Amino acid sequence: MTDTRGPQQAAPEQGAAADTASPLPGERQPQQQAGPYHPPQAYPAQAGTAAGQTGAVRRPRTGARTTPRVRKARLRVSKADPWSVMKVSFLLSIALGICTIVASAVLWMVMDAMGVFSTVGGTIAEATGSNESNGFDLQSFLSLPNVLMFTTIIAVIDVVLATALATLGAFIYNLSAGFVGGVELTLAEDE
Repeated sequence: MTDTRGPQQAAPEQGAAADTASPLPGERQPQQQAGPYHPPQAYPAQAGTAAGQTGAVRRPRTGARTTPRVRKARLRVSKADPWSVMKVSFLLSIALGICTIVASAVLWMVMDAMGVFSTVGGTIAEATGSNESNGFDLQSFLSLPNVLMFTTIIAVIDVVLATALATLGAFIYNLSAGFVGGVELTLAEDE
């Protein structure tokens, strides 16, 4: 609907009522400027204030620290989940077993290239006086397949034992943490 009456003058007795009445949508005047809102504390002190009054302007602190504050948190490990401990210890012990097998193979190759097995085998043959075929042969006993088989057996036993001991350790930790509260850690955040 459009107002076609044009601007109207309010009667003198209706002056106060006309000021408080809501204007029509086309007649509204903007009451404040468009832009961000600034609270009164953000305005600088007026130049017309009395000389004895102090404004609400904040002054910078002179003794402020310039180094960043390091946040610290004090935490307590109250429970270790045995299932997660078992999974992590199983994977770590498999990795340790693979490293053991590779290290023993590399060590055997280096020692064989240096001639350690032939020298020690010759020394043992001379000491026992068994130069015939019925003597002890160190090189056939410490061959690479025999060494790798022995190392693999040790690595498999290590995987089983390390996983079982870590899981048992998690159960024992949970029991002791129930009595004493667990291990307390202090963590600091790097800036």
